[in-house]
Formats: sequence, C-alpha cells, structure tokens
Amino acid sequence: MTGYHELKGAAQILVVEDDPIQRRLLKNAIERHGHVVHQAENGRIGLEMVKRGSGLYNVIVLDLMMPEMTGLEFLEALHEFGTHVPVIVQTGQGGIETVVQAMRAGAFDFVVKPVSPERIANSISNALKLDQREVKARAGRRSRSGSVGFDDIVSASPAMLRVIDLAQRAAQSNIPVVLEGESGVGKELVARAIQSGSDRSGKPFVTVNCGAIPHNLVESILFGHEKGAFTGATERHIGKFMEADGGTIFLDEIGDLPLEVQVKLLRAVQQGEIETVGARTAHKVNVRLISATNKDLIEEVKNGHFREDLYYRLNVFPITIPALRKRKEDIPHLVRVFAERFSSEQKGGQRMSVSAGALALLTAYDWPGNIRQLENAIFRAVVLAEGAELTEVDFPQIAAQLPEYEAADHLALVADNMRHDRQSDLSTGRYPAHQTSVDEAVARITEAPDNAIASTNPAGDVRKLADVEEELIRFALKFYRGQMSQVARKLGIGRSTLYRKLKDYGIDPDNPQKDAA
Repeated sequence: MTGYHELKGAAQILVVEDDPIQRRLLKNAIERHGHVVHQAENGRIGLEMVKRGSGLYNVIVLDLMMPEMTGLEFLEALHEFGTHVPVIVQTGQGGIETVVQAMRAGAFDFVVKPVSPERIANSISNALKLDQREVKARAGRRSRSGSVGFDDIVSASPAMLRVIDLAQRAAQSNIPVVLEGESGVGKELVARAIQSGSDRSGKPFVTVNCGAIPHNLVESILFGHEKGAFTGATERHIGKFMEADGGTIFLDEIGDLPLEVQVKLLRAVQQGEIETVGARTAHKVNVRLISATNKDLIEEVKNGHFREDLYYRLNVFPITIPALRKRKEDIPHLVRVFAERFSSEQKGGQRMSVSAGALALLTAYDWPGNIRQLENAIFRAVVLAEGAELTEVDFPQIAAQLPEYEAADHLALVADNMRHDRQSDLSTGRYPAHQTSVDEAVARITEAPDNAIASTNPAGDVRKLADVEEELIRFALKFYRGQMSQVARKLGIGRSTLYRKLKDYGIDPDNPQKDAA
C-alpha cells in the first residue's frame, strides 16, 4: 500500500541537499517511483539549475539548513525569480517555528528528517497534482450518502498512511473494526472508505450516533419495533440494523450505549440476529459492524460502563486515528482541499487560493477540534473573504490564540530587515566578512542563551567528558532550534552520530532540556 497515486509519465525532481548521504537516499527513494532526479549540493547551485532549466523541474525537495544559502534564503530567491515550482522542505526534528517560516516563504509541504521513502513519495505525488492543476476537492465533495473511497482521504503524514494501510486490510474481510480517536479526526470518513473498498461496496451504509439518541429510544432505533410495542408505537419501524442488511452499520460513539442495549448488540455480533421490540421471534441480519469512540473503552470496562464480553467482540481490529496536531504535515493539504471545495460551492465556481502566510498560521495552530474545526474555519473564511486569496487576516480567531505566532511574525520581520540590510551592505561593499548568518543572528536575538558550560562539578572535580558532551548537545539543540543538520555540523559530527548520541543520553529533540520518555 502506497497511500498515493503515481501520475503518468516521469516527473523531473530537483533535490537540493548538502549532505551526500541524504542526497543518495532521496535519489534512490524518488527514482523507485519512476521519477527523474537532479541533484544540487547547495542552495546557490540549486538556484542556478532552476534558472538555467526554467520550466524543467516539476518539484523541488529542499533542505532548510545548508551552508552558503539556507533553505529559507533559497525560497526567498525562488520567489523573486518568479518561479512557482512546488517546494518540499526538509526540517530537522522539532522546531515548528522554522516550519512556520518555511510555509510563510511559500513552501508547499514539509517533511521531518529522517524521512521515509513512502512519506517523500507521497509528498511529491501531492505536489505533482498541484503542479499539474490536478488538486481536486475530493474529501467530502460527495453527499453524505455518496460513496467515499480511500482516494478521498487527504493524507501526507506517515501516521495517516499507516491508518489507510490498516483500513485497506480491514476492508478485505468482514472483521469488526473499532476506530479510535478524538472527535473530529475523520472516523466516519475512514469507515466509509472501508465500506467502499469492501465487497459490500454499493450496499447500504447506515450511520448511528449512539451519543445523540435518548436512552429510552436507543433499542427501538437500532433494532426496530412492532406496531403497538409501546405507547406511541403507532406503526412498525424496521430499525437501523435492518436498514443496513447486506451492507455496513457505523456505530459512532459506541461507548455511550446503555448497558441493556449492549446485551442485544452482543447477540447481533455473535449470532447475526436482532430482537425487534415487541416481536416474538428474532430476525437474521447480515451487516458489517464498524464502531467508533473517543473514549478509552478498556477504562469504560473497568468502570463498569461497558460490557467486557462486548468489548472483546468488537475490538478485534482497532485502528487509532491520530489527532491533527500530531500530523501537521496534513494541514496544508487539507487547507487547500477545503478552500477549493468551499470556494467552488460558495463563490460560484471561483477558485480561491491560500496565501503562504495563512498556511503558516494554520499549520502553527494545534486544532483541538481536529479536522472538523479546520474545515469550519476554512468554510467561514471562504464565505466572508472579499478577495480571491485567503490570508492571515481571514483567520482572526486563530491568530488571536497564537501569541507566539505574533512573535514569529516579528521575528520574520527582523530577519527580512537583516537580509535587506545585508544585501544593501553587499552592494556598497560595507558588509563585514565576519558577520554571522541571518539564522544564527536571529537565534541569538530570540534565545540569548547563557552559553557557559561548567568544567567542574560542585565538589570541585573536573566533570566527566560524557556529562559535558550531553550538556553541550542539549545547548546546541536549543540554540539552533532543533535543526539537526546545523547542530551536527556545528558540533563537527555526522547526523547519524548525533541521532545515536541523542538516544544514548535520552535527549528529546523537541524538548532538549527534558529527558526523553
């Protein structure tokens, strides 16, 4: 399972990476999918290649931390050159601030090192679709009753590709599936894709939100009732299980089912029979059961709120869908898809674009409501927008919740001014050769760390070399904002050695001042 679709014909991919080992790994991974790879060992060479081969390259894969010209400077120069080739940036572990700056500078997507072959191939595939104007607003474009397949799941992150892989396997059988995850992560979309990819495709897909049904009506709604079965039952009702006969029933928020109804559900799962309220005999049904929950069902079992026997019957094939904040790679793709779909629906077919700054803002936000919240935010912005492009101004509620983003805006302004000053100084011959790079200067401005590392311990003895090395690595990670290429380069070691030392010392790259779990 690849999780993406190869486009017809070989694409021309330019890899701009200073590390020869990384270049070779990327070359092998990209060529494996039928594309032609061109290589540049630094940003300046890469920029010259783009200028010479105008229109040749379909996608650029760019390392952010390189000597002579950083990835951010490359993006800026590319913008000034006027080319619109999609750029996929590579970033070291951690450092969302750098990702935000890259998105603001116009990057199409970002991948975190070390990147898997599947992840980079998927990102290139998505970029090629944009490059060839093939991005379609697929996710959710069909009606709720329409067919939704795995192609309709917008995915770029390894975590979601794993979910799709598991879901495709589940689709090959009638095994009960439990979809776990926070509200709004897309559990129903995955459930519909499983149905569409199974031999029950085209058969009924019936959704029941167990948490939205009054407890006294749950049994009747699920299993149906006969006329006169209870007060108010003026006619026969067949129930959701009978509606789904031959197809799939999706029980959302199954943890909210009353215990007395769970008994009947267990019988339906075990024996394929349902007991209609007021009927004398049971009815045979042939349904595929997919459940979803945002609760920890095993905890519900321990607390006596969920039957243990039903739990083990349902939890045969669990699939956990990660929260959007844990797969930020998906955000730019989702934003583009939603913007295109809603602009098509709300603006008379007008295709709205999303500015680099807006993409950076939306990527920086953690989205506690997950995809549902993101979708609603894009819908509101499209409806209220006056221009043909969504910008940061169209997302005031999001910006208001990100005070650190405002600081990042200020930081970007400082960096832009410094770059402008440096270019001016170069043109007048006043630029000092010893001046530090923009990124290093900005790091010093924002961090201003105390760089003193003690050589003796409180007892007055010289500290162990390993202790000093660990402290220096932690300091470098903080100083260079988690950019692994730069940390390794400044420490004078290879990146593989750095990753090994992080593991040996138990250092979390995202939080170097705290021991890794």
